[in-house]
Amino acid sequence: MTREQFIAEVRACQGSLRRFLASLCGGDSSRADDIAQEALVKAYVNSDRFSGNFKAWLFRIAYNCFIDATRRTPLPSVDIDAPAATRIQSASESEEAAFRREELQRALTLIQEKERTAIVLHYFEDLPAKDIAAIMRAPIGSVLYWLSSGRKHLKNHIRL
Repeated sequence: MTREQFIAEVRACQGSLRRFLASLCGGDSSRADDIAQEALVKAYVNSDRFSGNFKAWLFRIAYNCFIDATRRTPLPSVDIDAPAATRIQSASESEEAAFRREELQRALTLIQEKERTAIVLHYFEDLPAKDIAAIMRAPIGSVLYWLSSGRKHLKNHIRL
């Protein structure tokens, strides 16, 4: 892969990569950016070995970087009983959407990391279970289980 090809591929999936990592990091965009930078450097250094689906390959590297970063510095714990935000009766559309995003982000931090990863990759990044299995290096049956149990756990944490 040439440098130009690498740059073009990164530009095509850069936003998705950042959203993926921000979701895994509980909305901490600074931490997500640090992990994304580490992943992009590792991907570039190893780009001569790349073959196949670039996005899945890059997300696999980013997921590994996330796991490594979490081992070094665990994500802060979240108080399950603390309210995510107070809903205002006259909230505009954008305020309502922001509230829902905040509530979803909070709920994602409360479920297991594997469930969170599968949910984010499937519903936010629109990846099929086969690609998620490759990224997470897990059997497809496990991915389907994490998606199912993750949805169930999210329902328990999101106030409708």
